Amino acid sequence: MSEAPAAPHTESAEPATGPGRLDLLLVPPRARTGWRVLPARVLAMCVVELQKLRHDRTELYTRAVQPALWLLVFGETFTRIKAIPTGGVPYIDYLAPGIIAQSAMFIAIFYGIMIIWERDAGILTKLLVTPTPRSALIAGKAFAAGVKALIQAVVVIVIAALLGVAMTWNPLRLLGVVVAVVLGSAFFSCLSMTIAGIVLTRDRLMGIGQAITMPLFFASNALYPVAIMPGWLQTVSRINPLSYQVDALRGLLLGTHAHLALDYAVLVGAAVLGIAAASSLLGRLAR
Repeated sequence: MSEAPAAPHTESAEPATGPGRLDLLLVPPRARTGWRVLPARVLAMCVVELQKLRHDRTELYTRAVQPALWLLVFGETFTRIKAIPTGGVPYIDYLAPGIIAQSAMFIAIFYGIMIIWERDAGILTKLLVTPTPRSALIAGKAFAAGVKALIQAVVVIVIAALLGVAMTWNPLRLLGVVVAVVLGSAFFSCLSMTIAGIVLTRDRLMGIGQAITMPLFFASNALYPVAIMPGWLQTVSRINPLSYQVDALRGLLLGTHAHLALDYAVLVGAAVLGIAAASSLLGRLAR
């Protein structure tokens, strides 16, 4: 009767690279904490939001209709009648940056409806139990709204160029346009999500959103200079972030006089305050 085969002779179990390699298997890598994790989480949330466009691009197409009508109908008509003083700039040129800001705001101001839908579907509760900071959740959604607004801005710029609007194509200035559009959209989306955290229902949010969008638009310098407004409306325009966004876009695209340092300071401050306000109300929305 033959003997059982001997067990194969094994070499040393020590890994070839030394004991440090074994330590990596026993000790998990240190997780990123604090401020280092925030940018990654913001980017992840932004990507998640933008992936929704892969399944339904209808919103982008339908929202492109309104700014096109503003330029084609309102812009062309008022350019002919020369009813609004614009300092020698053709009115359609003057209007184009305002329509870019308007279309960005209209996308962002109803962003709270999406977060209420996520609450109703149970998605928001699942997001809140992850280690992702609430500020990262809000910031990711806010900057995703900014990217969507950029798509609308490209549509308006293309239409304006076809209509003969004299705009700059300087890459640095266009980069400044991107920053202004994203910051403005971030603020208005956070404003919408803040309102959502207060009213808690889609119907109420839609009513409030419709009630504030046109006043914000008309109480800015998007359609006409601040100098021709009544005194009380000039005061409202000076505290309206949309006015600073339009001023920055007009100065960058048309080369007109603008207070870019002040414009960007206001937009950054408004975006930061908006993220803080929406983050503080996120828990109330999820209850």
